[in-house]
Amino acid sequence: MHVFVTGASGWIGSAVVADLLAAGHEVTGLARSEASAAAVEAKGAHVRRGDLDDLDSIRAGAEDADAVVHLANKHDFANPAVSNAAERAAVQTIGDALVGTDRPFLVASGVAGLAQGRSVTEDDASPFHGPGSPRGGSENLAFEFVDHGVRTVSLRFAPSVHGPGDHGFIAILAAIAREKGVSGYPGDGTHRWAAVHRTDAARMVTLGLGKAAAGTRLHAVAEEGVPTREIAEAIGRAFDLPVAAIPSDDVQAHFGWIGTFFALDLAATSTATQKLLGWTPSGPTLVDDLAAGAYSA
Repeated sequence: MHVFVTGASGWIGSAVVADLLAAGHEVTGLARSEASAAAVEAKGAHVRRGDLDDLDSIRAGAEDADAVVHLANKHDFANPAVSNAAERAAVQTIGDALVGTDRPFLVASGVAGLAQGRSVTEDDASPFHGPGSPRGGSENLAFEFVDHGVRTVSLRFAPSVHGPGDHGFIAILAAIAREKGVSGYPGDGTHRWAAVHRTDAARMVTLGLGKAAAGTRLHAVAEEGVPTREIAEAIGRAFDLPVAAIPSDDVQAHFGWIGTFFALDLAATSTATQKLLGWTPSGPTLVDDLAAGAYSA
């Protein structure tokens, strides 16, 4: 199968490209810079130049492929409206290009904010609709194309997709701990974060491409919920730092923008995903990665 991948040189995308190629697929990756293009080509994939704002290139990539895996996102937490608008426009463009083709359209999403007080499951529909919602309501927008002959599948990733080289949330928390001289956790540290190793997440995407039916929600989750206190303690051990509770009123001042996320319960299960795909996560746990020095750089 010829697969067009947006975000192909990113943290998750580069692992997905490698896994797709290993499974025998042909891959074309969207690349916005010379460095990104070189990274995609080095893996053995083709390159289509463009970024999330280049809707013509995205449309052409979708039209030329047998399937689309949409992983790119601006992740501009200082200007979420910009990220949300770009995400919605890209999903609309890909969906329009695939109408009536029955081709797979796998679109990245997350488990955050989908349920309160319990672990999110694959049965939980996203409450986010419309341009002003997180990710521009892209999951629900993508699912609208199911009735128009598109095999839309949602890829919901855990808040921590970890591994050596990760520059996401855990790397940011580690950097804050080193800057502050203390590895903190919000409140009593009982809130939980789902986690998955990067290679396990990539394998789930490849399996989902072949096995998931239209309208399926897949959860890239290996650990249902790692307590935030355990995350802070693992960071503390990794960098020989003291560990401390950060009072709720001080969370924003201590952690900055990421404090909003670190203070949330972001647990999720993947029971249905594992059963459907025959997928068994086998990579290191989040705490194992921290202990092994994955974030020491």
